[in-house]
Parts: sequence; structure tokens; C-alpha cells
Amino acid sequence: MALTEARFKGRTAPMLTATIGQHLDEVAARNPNHMALVMPHQDIRWTYQEFVEQVDRLALGLLQLDIEPGDRVGIWSPNRYEWVLTQFATAKIGAIMVCVNPAYRLYELEYALNKVECKAIITAPRFKSSRYLDMLFELAPELHECEPGNLNSVKLPHLKTVIRLGNETSPGMYNFGAVCDLGTHAQAKALKELGASLGASDPINIQFTSGTTGTPKGATLSHANILNNAFYCGQSMHLTADDRLCIPVPMYHCFGMVIGTLVCVAHGATMVLPGEVFEAEQTLRVAAEEKCTALHGVPTMFIAELDLPTFAEYDLSVLRTGVIAGSTCPIELMRRLIDEMELTEIVIGYGQTECSPINTMTAIEDSLEARVTTVGVAHTNWEQKIIRENGSTADIGETGEVCSRGYGVMQGYWGDPERTAETIDEEGWLHSGDLGEMDGNGYVKITGRIKDMIIRGGENIYPREIEEYLYQHPQIQEVQVFGVPDDKYGEQVCAWIQARDGSELTAEDVRDYCRGQITQFKIPRHIKMVQEYPMTITGKLQKFVMRDETIKELGIKV
Repeated sequence: MALTEARFKGRTAPMLTATIGQHLDEVAARNPNHMALVMPHQDIRWTYQEFVEQVDRLALGLLQLDIEPGDRVGIWSPNRYEWVLTQFATAKIGAIMVCVNPAYRLYELEYALNKVECKAIITAPRFKSSRYLDMLFELAPELHECEPGNLNSVKLPHLKTVIRLGNETSPGMYNFGAVCDLGTHAQAKALKELGASLGASDPINIQFTSGTTGTPKGATLSHANILNNAFYCGQSMHLTADDRLCIPVPMYHCFGMVIGTLVCVAHGATMVLPGEVFEAEQTLRVAAEEKCTALHGVPTMFIAELDLPTFAEYDLSVLRTGVIAGSTCPIELMRRLIDEMELTEIVIGYGQTECSPINTMTAIEDSLEARVTTVGVAHTNWEQKIIRENGSTADIGETGEVCSRGYGVMQGYWGDPERTAETIDEEGWLHSGDLGEMDGNGYVKITGRIKDMIIRGGENIYPREIEEYLYQHPQIQEVQVFGVPDDKYGEQVCAWIQARDGSELTAEDVRDYCRGQITQFKIPRHIKMVQEYPMTITGKLQKFVMRDETIKELGIKV
């Protein structure tokens, strides 16, 4: 029966009630010798039994460091086995894992750690141009003098313990391997008892999302939120223990840690992480060598893989499924994924971090048209509706705001009740800020954004966050940030900047001010120094005019 209004309820199914730790133990007990984690770049090949043993070693070590249920533990690292162990070890002891973006710099790191009052952080020494340890020493010079686990920092008052990866030692820090050796077999019973005392509704993860009002917000998610989302996403992919999922997307995103590693554990499948960061050739080589049956990615990743000159050299014949998400999938790309990569059962996911993250998904059985023109229908145990500005439900085919309701809606933004209330209404509907429309069968098409979010290569960037930072520059009077089209990344960050009178500020000066302080991909690619801004009669800034003028000046074809 066709819908009469833009509201659709997905199918209902029993919810998983176990915690992540309990579910992992059950999966490992059923199939202990099945391969759980493969990470060729670190020479890791663990069965489920071996994986659980390693997870428990870290969990016991964290308990020895007085990490208790509810304590926040940051993880700041690219894709490494230590990241995966941290994900499941913190879940086992009820600590709340805080995902720290590997690209964060000083300004962002200090804000994130203090916002959620991180008690401990597990960190890689460095990644690309980011020297993590140097940044921690700069924020907390007290590390040079303190004993590991006894940090008392002026700038990071809540942080007590720093755990570094690698074999080198650093003042005031524990080594990851040493922490894993702190526990004893005699404590295994205590770990099991602690795990049994935890509940599925307990918060287990904080994911930072860029804020429309300037500062990132910590979406707080529970065991039930993310484990069920992973389980039902796996069902949509027809995932079984026989599948091997290649996960080149970053772990600090919900895409990597929920729809990646956790979806595998939810179904007893094999996690395959090809490298610390996405590299097209490495991803294809590992997917071929490990005979992966599934591959995830955002559109730009898949395009990079398909366009490799060596693409034909890799045997991807066993690939069948995966999830493409992060931004719109062009119809030509979907055709290439099916024809050239043999991903005949690939599905499109849509959602937000605040939804754990998937609330709408296409089905394997959907037509090609549905898979490229829509983001599917409301997922299992989810509701979807399109609303008008006055809050009423829109008609079929009418454009309005996309709203979702279901088990995966976050518990709230950590320490931000007001911003939580702005996002989740009294009836439990999460307002996405996305514009969309729904057809008579419940399929949703995303048509735009109410908020002026920029999506660059799958990364969500909110202009206000960059504006807030740039306003701190003593020579900047006014700044407006917006996105402009880009062939490679989808969008690039552009800033129109008005300097104070008498200033000789240049675009390069602005970029220098950003380097090392905010994430590289947030630094404006295009900067225009202006004397005034286009405004309405009432004085409202017109970003769309700035965007159109920039597109014309850059010669961008749209």
C-alpha cells in the first residue's frame, strides 16, 4: 500500500540485549578458531579465541590503572590493532571510549579532552605530519616530571594517564604493551563479574561531531545503540561468519568502528584492516590477497580504487557486498562498482553519528535506480519522516527536514543538554538538518542541507567551527566560511575574510595561523580577502551569493 504522507516505519525485529563484551564472548565461544582480525601491515592474524585473549589482557591492565566503569578513555591513533583492542577492552570494563580524530591539532585536542573529562588517553606517537606526543607534552609539560598515571596538568586537569603505542619510552607515560602485561590470570574472574554487572543501556562511546555553533559536540552512544546498529546493518548485507570485510575507512568514525569492526563481531565475520590510513593500491591488494567478500568506502575511495592504472591486476572476484556512505553515490560510480568490482550486492547507508549511525539503508534487492537516487527506506526498528518548518508531516514528494526515531538515537551530547534538546525533540525524533523527500514506498531522497555543512571527501565540516577559530585572530574582523564544489573531494572549504583596518593580513597568513591548530582538511583551500560582504536589506549575510561568486571566479563547472 502506498503511503499517504511522508512517514515510514521500517520492519521490527527483536533487539540484542547483551553488552558488546558479552556478545563478543558468545561469538568467540561458538567459533573460537575462526579468524577474527587480520591486519597485514602489523602482521596480525588472530582467531576469535586469540582476539578475546588480547582484549582481556588490555581490559585487565586498564583495571589495574584504576579505570572504572563510566571513566572516559580517549583513543588517538590511525587504524592499528591497538585501536581495535581498545574498542572492545573499554566495552568489557564499562569505560567510555572517546574517539579522537587522528587529524586533531592542539586547539581541538585540548577542547575534546576537557569537554568529556578524559581520565586516560591511548595514543600513537605520531601520524603523518601530526606529532601526537609533542602535542601532549606541549599541552601537559608536567608529563616530563610525573610518574606514569599521576599526571596533574594545568591545561588538562582531568587527564591522569597517558598510554603510548610503540616500544620507545616517554616520560610520564605507560607503554601499551606494558599495560597489557599488568593483569593476572587470577583477575579473570573479577573481569567476568564486572562484565556481568554492565547493562546494554550503559554509555560506551563518545563520538565528536562538528558543531554548528562553533565547538564539536560529543554524541554519547550505548552498547545497545551501536551493537544493534551493527547487527542490523550486517543483516542488510546478508553478512555471515563466512564473510571477510575489508575496512579501509578510519576507525574514529562510526563508519569504521560500528559498520566496520563491530558489524563483523556482531555476525562472527572476519575484520580485515588493510592499513593505518586509506591507500587505494594497498586496499585492493589486501582485499585480493585476503579474499575479502565485502568492501566499505566513501565514494572518493571507490573512485580512487577504480581509477588505479593497476586495477585490473587484482583478483576481486569474490567481492559481493559492502557499504558506501558519507556522500551521494553517482549513478556512474554504482555501475562501475557492480560491473568492474563485482560488488553486485553493495548497499548505500545514510544516517548521522547521533543515530549510531545508520537509520536508512538500501536493500540488496533494490533496483539500480533506487540505489543511486535514494538512500533507501527506514532501517530495521527505525522510523523516518519528512517535516515542514512548522513541524507538521510533509506530503509525499514534498521537501522538508529528514527526522528519525529509533533505538539508535544517541543518549545526548555529553554535557550539552541545551544542544541535545535542539536536536532531539520531546517525542524522541532526531532532527538531521538535512533536506529530503519521501516517495509513496518510503524511499528517501536527500536533496540538500538546512545547515551549511560542508562534506569534503566524506568528512563533515561545519563552517561555524572554523569561523569561531579564525575569529580569535587579532587581525580578523569578520569571516564567512562555506563550501564550493570540487571534482576530487566533492567540496572544498572556502573563506571570505575581512581584516581589521590597517592590517596587511594575507591568505597565506591565515593558513599559517591554522596549521598545527585545526585539522588539515578544515583549513580553507580557497581564501578571498574582502572589504565587505553581500547582505540582504535587513543586514543578513548571503553565503549563497559568496558561493556563486567564488564558483564563477574559480571557473568551477556545476
